[in-house]
Amino acid sequence: MQTRPNKNGEPLSILGYGCMRFTRKGAGIDLDKAEQEVLAAIDAGVNYFDTAYIYPGNEAALGEILARTGMRDKVNIATKLPQYLVRRPEDLENYFTEELRRLQTDHVDYYLMHMLTDVQSWRKLECCGVRDWLAAKKASGQIRQAGFSFHGNTATFLQLLEVYDWDFCQIQYNYMDETSQAGRAGLQAAAKKGLPVIIMEPLRGGKLVNLLPEPAKRLLAEDSRGWSAAEWAFRWLWDQPEVTCVLSGMNSLDMVAENCRIADAVRPGAFTDEEFAVLERVKAAINHSIKAPCTGCGYCLPCPKGVDIPGAFRCYNEMFTEGKSVGRKEYWQVVTLRQQAAFATQCVGCGKCESHCPQNLPIRALLKDADRALRPWPYRVAGAVSRRFLFGKEKS
Repeated sequence: MQTRPNKNGEPLSILGYGCMRFTRKGAGIDLDKAEQEVLAAIDAGVNYFDTAYIYPGNEAALGEILARTGMRDKVNIATKLPQYLVRRPEDLENYFTEELRRLQTDHVDYYLMHMLTDVQSWRKLECCGVRDWLAAKKASGQIRQAGFSFHGNTATFLQLLEVYDWDFCQIQYNYMDETSQAGRAGLQAAAKKGLPVIIMEPLRGGKLVNLLPEPAKRLLAEDSRGWSAAEWAFRWLWDQPEVTCVLSGMNSLDMVAENCRIADAVRPGAFTDEEFAVLERVKAAINHSIKAPCTGCGYCLPCPKGVDIPGAFRCYNEMFTEGKSVGRKEYWQVVTLRQQAAFATQCVGCGKCESHCPQNLPIRALLKDADRALRPWPYRVAGAVSRRFLFGKEKS
């Protein structure tokens, strides 16, 4: 298994194990099956295992597998503080202690602030003493590396890079998210600061494999290289030297073997112009049914009222390229759960965005369409309740 260095120069396998998708059995996780898959991955050289407090039964399952197989010291455990649940300084210690108990360990190798959506989320943690708490945990060795996972736009990601001396970060990134979320610009900015970048959703939850439109499937099937849809996505990522580790939610021995084979074969900078061209045609086939032909360039920003215009259009388009629930879930993550409200309903129709749009899009009209589609009334109600719980007041 190839490796790329962390901030201290220690090797991380370029393929990481996303434990969230362990096979479930009844009300729990199929431990025996998951153990076989985890051991196969470790045997192939995978040394980064990602879980989180809120993944049902996940931390406990990983902890049990590593404890009963004696593999704890052969791997890096990454888990996450549910920062959106932190209300008091003592919550930091309470959640962390519970995670150590579940994982059956005395330390966490990579500890993330889970799903920071904006700088305000970090400021809230600062008010609870997170800086001193992290410093103490790192000094004691209970936390080896501190980082954050992110869903949001590039501008916000760049701001978060500067609020703390992070050891690493985790972003959603794939060939369809090159100019959205943190994007390539965010990836390169993090790498420039010397931060390892962990990639989540390399296949968009499997949608770049299972939900490709037929024209895209044909393009890949007819290509002489014989690569699967997943291999195309992985190779595109690992071609970029700024990518440190790519997480995959592996839940079969065949998947473990295939992903490890690809990880052994790739080399940064090896992707050819012809291969990039194939993926551009695939992206065009995926985007054929989009409703808002937004490129995510960001020229429409900043909106005087704070509307995340590219974010709204990206999620609106996903409703038609990947499914209604997918787009709405994405919008929930990157806009609804952001402390600083950024909804399309904040638009006052000033038209500043349209005067700067290279695509000459009717942004004001499209925003109304996008908001109606992304936030039907049950989502509005649930969003208002969630925002009141998280931030103490309702913003629509």
